[in-house]
Amino acid sequence: MNWGTMQNFMKGKTILVTGTTGFLAKVFVEKILRIQPEIQKLYLLVRASNTDMASHRLQNEVFDTDLFRVLRDDWGEDFNSFISKKVVAVAGDVAVENLGIKDQNILNVMFEEIDLIVNSAATTNFDERFDISMGVNTMGALQVLNIAKKCHKVKLLVHISTAYVCGEAKEEGSIFQEKPFEMGQSLKGTSKLDIHTEMNLLEKKFDELRAMNVDEKTLKYALKDYGIESNGRDLVHHKHKVPLIIIRPTMITSTSKEPFPGWIEGQRTVDSMICAYGKGKLPYFLGNPRTVLDIIPADLVINCMIAAIVINSNQAPKNFIYHVSSSLRNPLKISDVHNISHRYFMKTPCLNKDGKPIVISKGIAFKSMAAFNIYTETRYVLPLEVLNLVNKLICHSFQDVYVDKNKKIRLVKRLAKLYKPYVYFKAVFDDTNTKNLRRAVEGYNMENGILEFDPISINWTNYMMNTHIPGLVKYAMK
Repeated sequence: MNWGTMQNFMKGKTILVTGTTGFLAKVFVEKILRIQPEIQKLYLLVRASNTDMASHRLQNEVFDTDLFRVLRDDWGEDFNSFISKKVVAVAGDVAVENLGIKDQNILNVMFEEIDLIVNSAATTNFDERFDISMGVNTMGALQVLNIAKKCHKVKLLVHISTAYVCGEAKEEGSIFQEKPFEMGQSLKGTSKLDIHTEMNLLEKKFDELRAMNVDEKTLKYALKDYGIESNGRDLVHHKHKVPLIIIRPTMITSTSKEPFPGWIEGQRTVDSMICAYGKGKLPYFLGNPRTVLDIIPADLVINCMIAAIVINSNQAPKNFIYHVSSSLRNPLKISDVHNISHRYFMKTPCLNKDGKPIVISKGIAFKSMAAFNIYTETRYVLPLEVLNLVNKLICHSFQDVYVDKNKKIRLVKRLAKLYKPYVYFKAVFDDTNTKNLRRAVEGYNMENGILEFDPISINWTNYMMNTHIPGLVKYAMK
């Protein structure tokens, strides 16, 4: 057995991918096209009103990105021709019946051709409105499953979730297992959970807010607060007879090796703090220095996905949930990120608008939310730069504004509330299933670590100093 065996698995296959304009799905599409150009077809679902708009979004937001530069170099002038032969842009909406695909002829062809479905459609915005997150993350998963049931020769449905569906740990040192959530099970274990009941409660919340004649801005923030209190979950109880794999990565960071080191899109999780710190706009690091920050490079997540697809292609796996994580086998602490970030920006400082190096301090690290609350309450005035950063993160507004001290404190506390489950996380993630998957592929003769997904292989200092933070500076900080 060799790598060619695994590589050839994708030969002649037709794959449906949802959430194609998202960060992780792009990395998956790029790798499949690069390692197996003889794939039959990729149906790429894009939220759009028609095929032309879907094609336009794919071109601008996917194939024109720097991520595809290796593939573009490989194909040269034939790149666009290659993409047009292999890729079908499908206009739709994952939260709608039949994925919002209006053309029944296209649907019928898809039902006949699709061998594999990868559902990567999700909103990863921590501060998302509850109605949007429910529509995409929960009901969208059900709609994809319903499509899978209609595909005559589908071999596998791969659902990309997150390890943080587990909720918050009650005790220090807890270990979250690779286990599903069953129908009716809530994360806190204090109440029963029913998706349809939750949707009804959401409609009731809408009616209450509308009856109060609230404006759109108030409605937006009320639904965001409702969303923060909601629980994430996988819809594994609805899988029925469709062979299913659930990939649960932790906090995904820039590519470590493939297609090249350091590619990332936007500021993800702790990246917001790293970028703000480098610009001298954040005088502290939120998070207990001892907290293990579970991050994993995007290409390792994709390699795990491909391995799981090939190994489980001929049978419905008994253990079908895979944590792609680092906290158990190669832990990285908040203090490590803080120290490495300080070293990097001292060595390679950002420049201000006048072209002069930005001087940063070591900064404060808060060991608890209580310490953070005392800091925000006792500070007479928070720096305006901090306020504006928080405003951009929370309100998605890129205009500097002035507000009074109390509003500053509320905004900063809201940011802390959003990041608290991650920067004060008390547990680590078991990855026994993923470890066994790695063992299953050890017999394959891999070329240049092309399917590497062992977190032990990562040197965090080297990765952060020479790959991740430089990638943030290039692609996220601009």
